[in-house]
Amino acid sequence: MARPFRQQIDEGILDRAAALFARRGFAKTSVQDVADAVGLSKAGLLHHYPSKDALHEAVLAQAETLGRQVLDQVEHLPLGAARDRRAVEVLVDVALAHPGVVAFLLAPATRDEPGAEGSLTDGAGAMALAAFGVDPETTDPERCVRVVGALGALAVLTLAARQADLTLAWRPYVVGTCFDALGHRRPRATPSHPSQTEA
Repeated sequence: MARPFRQQIDEGILDRAAALFARRGFAKTSVQDVADAVGLSKAGLLHHYPSKDALHEAVLAQAETLGRQVLDQVEHLPLGAARDRRAVEVLVDVALAHPGVVAFLLAPATRDEPGAEGSLTDGAGAMALAAFGVDPETTDPERCVRVVGALGALAVLTLAARQADLTLAWRPYVVGTCFDALGHRRPRATPSHPSQTEA
């Protein structure tokens, strides 16, 4: 199998597995559940990932890879509104392309389970915070709350956009909403119709 095609298949498997792990939890998701979700036999899925643990590790690695890609695109920029905007744009595009991974990363924050794995300060979550220059131990609490709020809004809105099949239509609004949540003011849109100036 050609490498790009194999990579595309693997990314699809990982995203579906991540979505199932987010919805049901790792313990309650079987290899057969994942195989059914991606349209493979159990043996076919095990050809790609030899066990459920291997699949889970691959999901974690994929999340970290995506987090690293985001950080790589913004860490050279100085902290401020321009970096925040770029980080939001990159994160929105990643989230729209990988909704299962987004749901997986969001799951620990929405699940009331003692000892639930993962947090915003681990792995890909820590890289998302770093994209905005946030260290939860030293950053001003208001900035921490704004960034976490923007990330939460980003996750929920991109998942909703995917579910409604409106990713292109919603993308600019998701970016704008998250940028606003960070406390930056966007310039007001100029009216495009003469009647909108009358009031």
